Amino acid sequence: MRVKLCALLAAATALGLAAPPVVAQQPVVLKVAIVQQIDSLNPFLAVFQSSTEIGRLMYDYLTAYSADDQTVTEGLANRWEASADKLTWTFTVPEGKKWSDGQPITARDVAFTYNLMLTDVVARTANGSFVTNFDTVTATDDRTVVIRTKTPQVTMLALDVPIVPRHVWEKVGSVKDYANDRMPVVGSGPFVLTEHVPGQFIKLTANKGYWRGAPKYDELHFVYFQNSDAAVQALGKGEVDLVNRMAPAQFDSLEGKAGVARNKAQGRRFTELLINPGAQTRTGEPIGDGNPALRDVRVRRAIAQAIDLDALVARVSLGYAEKGAGLVPPVFSKWHWQPGPGEQRRFDPAAANAALDAAGHPRGADGTRFTLRLAGRAGRAYDEQAAEYLKRSMGDIGVPLDVRLVSDNQLNEATTAAAYDLAFSGWATNVDPDFVLSLHTCAQRPGADGKGGTTDAYFCDATYDELYARQLSEFDEGKRQELVRQMQARFHDQVPAVVLAYDNALEAYRSDHFTRFTTQPAQGGVIMAQNGVWGYYGAEPAGQAAPAPRGWGGLAAFGAAIAAVVMAFVIYARRRRATAGERE
Repeated sequence: MRVKLCALLAAATALGLAAPPVVAQQPVVLKVAIVQQIDSLNPFLAVFQSSTEIGRLMYDYLTAYSADDQTVTEGLANRWEASADKLTWTFTVPEGKKWSDGQPITARDVAFTYNLMLTDVVARTANGSFVTNFDTVTATDDRTVVIRTKTPQVTMLALDVPIVPRHVWEKVGSVKDYANDRMPVVGSGPFVLTEHVPGQFIKLTANKGYWRGAPKYDELHFVYFQNSDAAVQALGKGEVDLVNRMAPAQFDSLEGKAGVARNKAQGRRFTELLINPGAQTRTGEPIGDGNPALRDVRVRRAIAQAIDLDALVARVSLGYAEKGAGLVPPVFSKWHWQPGPGEQRRFDPAAANAALDAAGHPRGADGTRFTLRLAGRAGRAYDEQAAEYLKRSMGDIGVPLDVRLVSDNQLNEATTAAAYDLAFSGWATNVDPDFVLSLHTCAQRPGADGKGGTTDAYFCDATYDELYARQLSEFDEGKRQELVRQMQARFHDQVPAVVLAYDNALEAYRSDHFTRFTTQPAQGGVIMAQNGVWGYYGAEPAGQAAPAPRGWGGLAAFGAAIAAVVMAFVIYARRRRATAGERE
């Protein structure tokens, strides 16, 4: 019988039905469109939202925010406790978590990261406010890190600082000069950076050893586009899978489009107009070239009073935003501030004109008072449209605008060096408001070389700083909320910037490529620009259905042939068994 089966199999082979060569499976890739450049891949220097977004994917923090409701959950540490006086915090880093190169993650990595920030002013550039109040950080063993603070610090479970691998970074000579681009970059997050071509793309691969479990797809690519128009067109063609921060008209254009799903959420970002208040370094030395007229708070208030925020929301944001007020967006309702009676700033061009006259800036023979430069980002629809609106508004009070729209990096360089009069800017706010509030403290201004600080608007005010220190040590949430609101009221009154709007998150994805993304929070939340990695980490690829991938046709034919051979053998075998039984 064995000889007969071999003969049948040989016949199948002779008919050319041998198994085809194995076809390598193509990786499943999530392609994300971005229009903002990367300022740095170094987590101690990265400030742009695009850079910090990628940094979160590469490096976990000590604690994290849950996807469901943004409450504190496990990060690298899984347990923590505070002393009775709230000055000593002990965190436990459990065994089993590993860096992407296989080395164990320990408490010594945590201590190394924070101590580097404490001892190197440049390492405090991006996130220094989180450790300013630290006294000592000690790893008592591989599992335990103890942080002692100078005064009680309420944000100890909201330290949004990427923890870096000590065995890599202890060999770095200069944090300022380290690009962090030695591929693959060792990290602890769900993805590993493997390739970066500036201005073209960033490629990350799934970290198969990630402690929460590997992502459900193989690679994550961020693809650069010059503007959101090009990004949305690429989404429509299926060339990318996910887009955010679209202009309202672009978002509306995708309604009902086959294979595309949209997501509108209350965002955690605000858009602002910076007004150079007379920038100084942290030691009080003048920096930049802002118009001297703007040092007078009366002038800044007049400029703010000449801007119709409701009109901006209606005409530029097309209703996909909320009117601006304080530094914390309404999505974080318990920290959000709205001006009360006596605090409101009404749109009133006549009052603004009178205020400028009173401040010593009368109109000249040509009807103008002084000219201001307005900087913004080229290719960003909001900046382009809002700039035209502001030109008309400022013209009504005798202040012509010289609009200069430049690249992300050029805009960042100008605002960092205080080489602006007015500038469009914006920030994403964390779950805890401390970070965005810290951007306006005197200590966040840079040194004489323009390095070592991340100030938003070069604001320095003793009243604001005193309130900031008090809220940082206030563990009674109700009392802290009141302090945070007082800080925002003070900022609003002194006008180093005008919060123009709280933008809705306008996102869209190819639902025929990826069926589901995890939003944060679960109800009405965002996919991208989260306080975490859940949107990318939880993405679920669409199932592979017929037609079969290329190369499977030959395999099917081979299977059919084998089935025929096996059937022939079964019939043959049955006949053998029947004959033998009759003989017995």
